[in-house]
Amino acid sequence: MDSFLDTFFNWQIMQEASPILLQGLKATLLLSALVVPLGFLGGVIIAVLATFHAPWVKWPLRVWVDTFRALPPLVLLIFIFAGLPFVGIDVGAWGAVAIGFFLNTGAYYGEILRAGIESVPRGQIEAARSTGLTRGQTMAYVVLPQAVRNVLPDLISNTLEVVKLTSIASVVALPELLFQARQAQSVTYNASPIMAAAIAYFILLWPVVRLLSRLENRQLAGRR
Repeated sequence: MDSFLDTFFNWQIMQEASPILLQGLKATLLLSALVVPLGFLGGVIIAVLATFHAPWVKWPLRVWVDTFRALPPLVLLIFIFAGLPFVGIDVGAWGAVAIGFFLNTGAYYGEILRAGIESVPRGQIEAARSTGLTRGQTMAYVVLPQAVRNVLPDLISNTLEVVKLTSIASVVALPELLFQARQAQSVTYNASPIMAAAIAYFILLWPVVRLLSRLENRQLAGRR
């Protein structure tokens, strides 16, 4: 038991590693603040384009969404960071993460928002248009707010996954929480920094998990 505690819960090592772990936590929060809005923006664009039923929009959009939902985000990130420089496009670590998350998470947000848009009764759209609102105004002021409300638990759940997924940024040497924990582990030869990072992720995301559970329960209660 002592050996287990010394390997995974060595308080002295955690304290010594805390400065770089805090730096990594700040980078993770900054990264989340970057990629979540980018992914949501990509999702809004995809969901709005999905309302156009012309074949020249519908089929390319379907291929786009299926492609970036099927590609593993880690593979996509490595391709952007390490592959594109061979053709003269070097966007750096932050740029690679921003582009990769925009493409990957945007596809998932887009499918969620598309379902939300389809849940808005057609009569409300027609009523909004009859008042003189343009198609864009109807989408912005009437459809999207209701669509977001209707799929809010799914949006929060996807956002939770996006924040957890930021840990893959460590493969491009972006100094987020997991990268810094691995650096500390390589110096101390102890798993306690990794455990400290896991605890930090738990503290950061557990309130979001509880919020998601409450929203899901409220949504289920509303359907009864």
